[in-house]
Amino acid sequence: MKQRFPRAALAALALLLGGAARAATYTAAQVAAESAKANAFFDRTFDETVARSPMFAAQLGLKQHYDQWDDFSEQKELDDLALQVNWLAELKRTINFDALDEQTAISYRLYVEQADEAIEGWKWHDHRYVFTQMSGMHADAPAFLINYHAVDNAADARAYVARLRGMAPMFDQLGEAARRRAALGVMPPRFVFPLLIEASREVITGAPFDDSATKCALWADFEGKVGALKDAGAAAKAQLLADGRAALLEAVKPAYTKLIALFEAEEKTATDDDGVWKLPEGLDYYNFCLHQNTTTHLTADQIHELGLREVDRIHGEMNAIREKVGFKGDLAAFMRFIREDDRFYYPTTPEGKAAYVKKATEIIDEMRGSLDRFFGIKPKAPLVVKLVEPFREKGSAAAFYEDPSADGSRPGAYYINTIDMRGLPKYEMETLAHHEAIPGHHMQIAIAQELTGLPKFRKFGGNTAYVEGWALYCEYFPKEFGFYSDPYMDFGRLADELLRAVRLVVDTGIHAKKWTRAQVMDYFRANTPDSERDMFTETNRYIVWPGQATAYKVGMLKILELRELAKRELGPRFDLRAYHDLVLKNGPLPLDLLEENVRTWIDRTKG
Repeated sequence: MKQRFPRAALAALALLLGGAARAATYTAAQVAAESAKANAFFDRTFDETVARSPMFAAQLGLKQHYDQWDDFSEQKELDDLALQVNWLAELKRTINFDALDEQTAISYRLYVEQADEAIEGWKWHDHRYVFTQMSGMHADAPAFLINYHAVDNAADARAYVARLRGMAPMFDQLGEAARRRAALGVMPPRFVFPLLIEASREVITGAPFDDSATKCALWADFEGKVGALKDAGAAAKAQLLADGRAALLEAVKPAYTKLIALFEAEEKTATDDDGVWKLPEGLDYYNFCLHQNTTTHLTADQIHELGLREVDRIHGEMNAIREKVGFKGDLAAFMRFIREDDRFYYPTTPEGKAAYVKKATEIIDEMRGSLDRFFGIKPKAPLVVKLVEPFREKGSAAAFYEDPSADGSRPGAYYINTIDMRGLPKYEMETLAHHEAIPGHHMQIAIAQELTGLPKFRKFGGNTAYVEGWALYCEYFPKEFGFYSDPYMDFGRLADELLRAVRLVVDTGIHAKKWTRAQVMDYFRANTPDSERDMFTETNRYIVWPGQATAYKVGMLKILELRELAKRELGPRFDLRAYHDLVLKNGPLPLDLLEENVRTWIDRTKG
């Protein structure tokens, strides 16, 4: 990655010189007017994008087309592509880049880069799997209703019922897309389908679908939301509940039954080849995935070798901890001890799950009390800790984060998957909370949404390398300031960093080097302390989500590399709070633009 420094330095210099040239060529009034015109364009196209996606609108806290799902037809995809092409042409035709202020020039370049990538990506739109255990509307639709469809009045409840009834035509569109891809030779591996079937059956298990004393998640959610209404009397609430129950039985259950039949049929023809190398032009597609996720031009071989080096380095630091705690045995034995000893796990019981949540909340609160040491900018949005819903547990990661709404009505959520507490070791609690909650995802995403003076597409956008790179960096830097004082917690930090390094090796192994599942699992067992379930779930994830897992370590290393560059260049003038604020206050950026910003900041700080 250091090889890119000269090119990046030239780019940063060009940006500075370009800004100076603009200042000399155009008056302040002209720059202000052209920048305002560009920002109006950015926000108009963003608003039009939101208007075309009822689900995105709801995630932003907006109730636009609140009774509808997104249109998942191929025609809608084509229309969206045409809009992107037309908007890009309009931007280049109507906005004078040379007359923009510095921040708007960044927005222009970012918009062009994202549009170019979307247009290039159209070639691969049928290479993406429609349903996987990691994503797909079979699980995302109920999760969306539960987490994003607020019911503040009776009209919202009626919209909820309409969305329940709209699941059938939505699944029909997605089923058509899955069959089209299958005809092209694009189908998930066989192991995915039992997971899809199980997750789908979970949605339609429980009352009112059967005589169980337990309510299904959707019915429990709808009943609770209707019960809390203040603008509806008892009779109106009873009618809403009757309508919701009817929609579940008459629309949702048949829709899922039909979807399960599709999964069962596709399972019969699916193969056990895991990597996307098996797809038409599969290696080219994987290279696109790597570029899209890392925002770099690193090759699969370069990423693979980077992973091997990082695994070796982290093993060395783990050995130091092994010696510190006085463990008698080699690193493999220490990892086995860490993985198997019951002292490192809460029991998979209601009491054990509650104890984990309590401790995780304490860790978050401790970091929250230290934020002034590390940040000048802090988020206003609150954060809650939640358990993953039963219908998402089997396919979900051990933990993840969901964004707050832009209007502040919905907090950010740190989700914990307690299906098997062996997948949530105590020694990883601190690093996991730092990654998913504070100062990781919640700090970055909430702050981005609350920024002023930036166009909306920057506030609500993002790329994996920046977003996950920041969160992984936030696992690391607290170590430098006294956190992870328990050596086992520090081992947990290294274990999570090791996982991200292993991802570089096995993701490229699966998709570029034709590794089998057995090879991946063997590599995990030889190099990590992870449980068998974690290894299995992680391997499944990489198989269906090519390239995504490589972005964490690539992004983290770049953020750390730029911090160390700033420390060397600025010496005593380096301010960690200012560096963190710089990284966060411009919203998520590709790594090359982030580097330009940091180098510009260094030059200006030098004076």
